[in-house]
Amino acid sequence: MNTESQCLSCFRDQIIRAARIQGCDSETLEKVLIGVDQILDSISMNISPPEIASLAYRHLAERTGIYDPYLDHKKKSTQLALSQVQSLKNIVQQAKDPLRKAVELAGLGNMIDYGADANFDLERDLDFDQYNISNEFHIKEFKTYLARARSILYLADNAGETVFDRILIEAFDIPVTYAVKSFPIINDALFEDAKDAGIDHVATIIRSGTNCPGTILHTCTNEFIKIFEDADLIISKGQGNYEALSDENRPIFFLLKVKCDLISRQINAPLGSLVFKGINIKN
Repeated sequence: MNTESQCLSCFRDQIIRAARIQGCDSETLEKVLIGVDQILDSISMNISPPEIASLAYRHLAERTGIYDPYLDHKKKSTQLALSQVQSLKNIVQQAKDPLRKAVELAGLGNMIDYGADANFDLERDLDFDQYNISNEFHIKEFKTYLARARSILYLADNAGETVFDRILIEAFDIPVTYAVKSFPIINDALFEDAKDAGIDHVATIIRSGTNCPGTILHTCTNEFIKIFEDADLIISKGQGNYEALSDENRPIFFLLKVKCDLISRQINAPLGSLVFKGINIKN
């Protein structure tokens, strides 16, 4: 998916937000933004938004010397989500369709996104009963693929959200490989974040090799690319992964909350709704 002009202001806003979280003074922030604007002015729009975002965040890190600005936020998100584990399990167990409910809750966890939502608050916003599901929710097609799959590749998104992913992974009875980012980027999950969520008890955790807020394949390791190409079933979490992989010729089920107008138009789903959309899928 290519970048559009409306993405540029979003990148800039994200950098301002991250810089303020780091405690940057006005002079440092001004210098950071000058560099970011130069990057945005010179970059090709024919690459995906996560690639451009990674360049902007890298510039911020190099200017400030802080390479994981959301570290404390990630740890707090994971701990708050872990406090909800039993509630999540109870909801799944009591549902008429436990697998569908586990998918819905994993999608609900995608709200934990400090890049897209400056005002996000897990304690305030988490509501197991109030969420909208779009028409692009391909649970029937997913069950068909799951029934014949021998392995699953699960592409993680954010720390804390990992706990919701764990609930869904526990619903599977085939091996799952859980891929996280290799380097800090926004509040995306790293290996340690996945372990803190208990993912190591239900799946094999691997690092994809990328430092982008989306799985940009040419930035990933050869090991990861082989797993990606060989996987029977791929679950991809979050908007960044959709932006990075929606043009790939692989059967992928994208699970995300729609957080911007551009993605809303691309997927044909209302802003704020949960999407579980399969591409390149066959019955």
